[in-house]
Amino acid sequence: MNPIERALGILLLLTGGKLVPATVLAERFQVSLRTIYRDIDRLIALGVPVDAERGAVGGYRLAKGYLQPPVALTRDETAALLAAMALVRSSRTVPLADDLTSAEKKLLATLPKNLHGLLKEADRIVGIEPIPPDIFHSGTKAEPTQDWQTALDGFMSGILDGKRVRFDHVNPSRKTVKSHDVEPHGVMFDRDLWYLAGRCVDTDLVKVYRADRVRNLEISGLFFRPAKDFSIQNLLGGAWLSQAMRRWEQEEQIAEILITSRQAKKLSADWYYRHAIFTPARDGRILISIPSTERARILPLVRWLGPGAELLTPDTLRRELAEELAELSGLYGDAASFEKSA
Repeated sequence: MNPIERALGILLLLTGGKLVPATVLAERFQVSLRTIYRDIDRLIALGVPVDAERGAVGGYRLAKGYLQPPVALTRDETAALLAAMALVRSSRTVPLADDLTSAEKKLLATLPKNLHGLLKEADRIVGIEPIPPDIFHSGTKAEPTQDWQTALDGFMSGILDGKRVRFDHVNPSRKTVKSHDVEPHGVMFDRDLWYLAGRCVDTDLVKVYRADRVRNLEISGLFFRPAKDFSIQNLLGGAWLSQAMRRWEQEEQIAEILITSRQAKKLSADWYYRHAIFTPARDGRILISIPSTERARILPLVRWLGPGAELLTPDTLRRELAEELAELSGLYGDAASFEKSA
């Protein structure tokens, strides 16, 4: 028996919690006491916490809790833990950071070699967006559903298998459902929502899809080579939303609102509207262009901005807002009537 095999055998014998005398170890491995002492010293030098007690009933044992019972994990279970670690590591401070690093290395060692490169830096495919200021926007919360979980699980499996995924994506503003063929690259958590990032085969663009709007996801039989230069980190900080805004400007109708410089400064701090286009206009005002004409999005924004904000397009919403303001004016009267009543 070589020293490495003997050291492993000693480790196993010391895990029972009871003191094991050096004489018992020497007899068990058919070596001298001096050899056992050297083996114990070698284990301690490697960082193994061996407790030693002197005396007639003394001996050696491992510090309690050093070796845990063996746990058999599947590939996907291991990948799930590594993905969770990447999310935790995105926090500014992490409890037991050094232990997290060593646990990550042990998990990686159990994976097939073809997945080492993919999951060695799990934060390349799993990202968490820090919560930015929410000046106005709301309605981004969605309750998790089975469709949501199925989409997220299937997308991660596509990443691990290196296979394309197919799914239907619901667009609530257009009230349409469109099929997509995607090479999955990464997932991202942003404002209580999961997003799926991948290369759209039809457009050859990296797009981001909200997981709660994905239906009928299935993994295809077509393999793809993962993009070595892709990192989900490059989509954080609102980069994905800015890219999507530019694309939506080509695909959607545009609402234009003329606002004051003060209002523009206020909106430029918002997590969503700061990615719209702000263009200098007349009288020192700013024209903001938003790639949406949804009534439920545009009218509340103009009301919230208040005096100084003028909705220019679309005409249908402008007329609706004018009628609403006329009714409010009739209900509350003019400023003079309030002064008299006061």
